[in-house]
Amino acid sequence: MKPLTYPAALVLALLSQVIQAAPLSFEVDQEQQPAGDDTQPEQAPAQGLSFVPSRASEPAHAAPVIINQIVAVVNDDIIVQSELDEAITDVAAQLQEKQTELPTRAVLQKQVLEKLIIERLQLQLGERSGIKVDDSTLNKRMRELASDNGVTLTQFREILENDGYDYARFRENLRQQLLINQLRKQMISGRTKVSDQEVDNLLANLDAAQQSDVQYHLAHILIAVPEGASPDQIQAAQARAEQLVVRLRSGADFTQTAIAESDGTTALEGGDIGWRNMGQMPTLFVEPLKDMLTGDISSPIRSPGGFHVIKLVEQRGSDRRMTSQTNVRHILLKTDAIYTDEDVRIRIDQLELRIRGGDDFASLARANSQDTLSAAKGGGLGWVSPGDLVPEFEEVMDSLDPGQVSYPFETQFGWHILEVLERREYDSTEEYKRSRARQLIRARKTDEQTFLWLRRLRDESYVEYRLDS
Repeated sequence: MKPLTYPAALVLALLSQVIQAAPLSFEVDQEQQPAGDDTQPEQAPAQGLSFVPSRASEPAHAAPVIINQIVAVVNDDIIVQSELDEAITDVAAQLQEKQTELPTRAVLQKQVLEKLIIERLQLQLGERSGIKVDDSTLNKRMRELASDNGVTLTQFREILENDGYDYARFRENLRQQLLINQLRKQMISGRTKVSDQEVDNLLANLDAAQQSDVQYHLAHILIAVPEGASPDQIQAAQARAEQLVVRLRSGADFTQTAIAESDGTTALEGGDIGWRNMGQMPTLFVEPLKDMLTGDISSPIRSPGGFHVIKLVEQRGSDRRMTSQTNVRHILLKTDAIYTDEDVRIRIDQLELRIRGGDDFASLARANSQDTLSAAKGGGLGWVSPGDLVPEFEEVMDSLDPGQVSYPFETQFGWHILEVLERREYDSTEEYKRSRARQLIRARKTDEQTFLWLRRLRDESYVEYRLDS
């Protein structure tokens, strides 16, 4: 069978969906010595270098072969040159696909190495916390990734391999990224709470500013200052940020400047932080944005983490939200210690026949339904929106016209009969705004807490650079 071929652009599109996780820990497969051969290398490895022992057939005086150089020590782990080179190649390919001019090798090397260090620290913490990503979870995500791009898993593998990408490495990088996501959820997202008062305050502020429907596409540069920075360090960081603003307002490319200069987590994306509602912005960005036009560059914005420079790339509005709702009622019967599944099926069939024969649905629901909350209301579930109920229930409900009664069907909760009473188009804008506001506040808090958490993790860890300058 002729192998599939795909353009490089599609390969990069697939790869870009997986945020690059830290590469595999460095291992060297040494050639097995013959049984009983205790031959050892004559010379111990020099610090920062790894060697392959001489083969048995080679002269004893053969010089060791340097195969990799340590570029960073991260706690009790290392990052080697081959890992850094692979990561640089991946990042460079993604930047080229976006038609972004590549920075110098030194700049790219510095940014990518720092990214690898942060990822390695998270992987170490995840391992210490007992977080694991099993093959079942990994395989499921791989299938989803292939499906999202309209190919099968086999085709997905062929795309990677035909263009020179190592499939096993891709899988392991994905496994590591899933582990990092689980760690962040455990350490940050799962602990992020949003109160009703916070939602009310955000909506009030947005309505007052008439900006509740406006979204902003931002790019961002961070000039970081260390915790407990001295006045001189703060002044130097501020001066550097002010110089960047002058350069950017004079026409310097923001994307290139962010890649080369930013200490933020989106530096390698040119500082692009995507579309955000005003409620999702870090609080310190809100006031500067009110007076900015598309293309504007802000003055340096001070935060505990350093000095920020933002660019308003573009902005857009949004329309009102209309939702198709269904007023529905149902009867639920479940198996238990008395009634088997066969007994329940016989009973639900009898109830269906009585309803079609003219018996009152509400009365039968009150007398028979085991969904106690809705049974008290004649089986009524009220007005429901898409996604409110389990998919099997909604599929049957959506197939009926008002006034129709379903045949018995089964979900995870038991056996149902439902009746669609009426439908309507409902203006759910306010509910959507509240739901969206809660999501935005949570996302903003998560972003802020993630930055501080990663910074603490970095500051509290042992990191030694051994990269040649």
